[in-house]
Amino acid sequence: METLKTGTTTLGLVCKDAALMAADQRSSMGYLVASETMQKVLKLSDNVVMTIAGTAGDGQALARLMSSELKLYKLQEGEVTIKTAATLLANVLRSSFKSFRPDMVQILIGGYDVDGPHIYSVDLAGALEDAKTFAFTGSGSPMALGVLEDSYKDGMSVDEGLVLIHNALMVAKKRDLATGGKSVDVAVVTKDGVKWIPEEDILKLKK
Repeated sequence: METLKTGTTTLGLVCKDAALMAADQRSSMGYLVASETMQKVLKLSDNVVMTIAGTAGDGQALARLMSSELKLYKLQEGEVTIKTAATLLANVLRSSFKSFRPDMVQILIGGYDVDGPHIYSVDLAGALEDAKTFAFTGSGSPMALGVLEDSYKDGMSVDEGLVLIHNALMVAKKRDLATGGKSVDVAVVTKDGVKWIPEEDILKLKK
């Protein structure tokens, strides 16, 4: 069977008082641009956000499942930590990986809890990694990684993080054919919850 390659760039950044999650909006199938407004940064709960890379349908289905499971967990336990959410997702993916049809995704899951901001990377086989600084997925991530490694520093403010994560996405959009779209999606998760940041607001910061 012919394989249709897809691509994207999703990024996560740990700042002093927040976790930043961002992605481009292009959805592709081989050389076909299927959508320029695909949302790949998805809110799971009041303090948890995930990004999706890979098959869009699998990613969206996992987001719906995770949102429901986290609501149940919160009712039972009263608190959802980012590690709890990431571990649950890893277990779901590990289970599907052993089945006939695994979920073809790589996911970043991040947010803010009693221990502060956290970001985890989870692959389709359920491997879980705690990203202490930043995380990345997708075909454009090698380009974005250079920007992140060059400019990231511990204790960055939210404004500094927004400028950096946008710069990294712009490099990926410029050099990776599968990364693009009408705009970018950026979520900031703090102790006050999830806030979506319009790209025009980040451009004002950069000026």
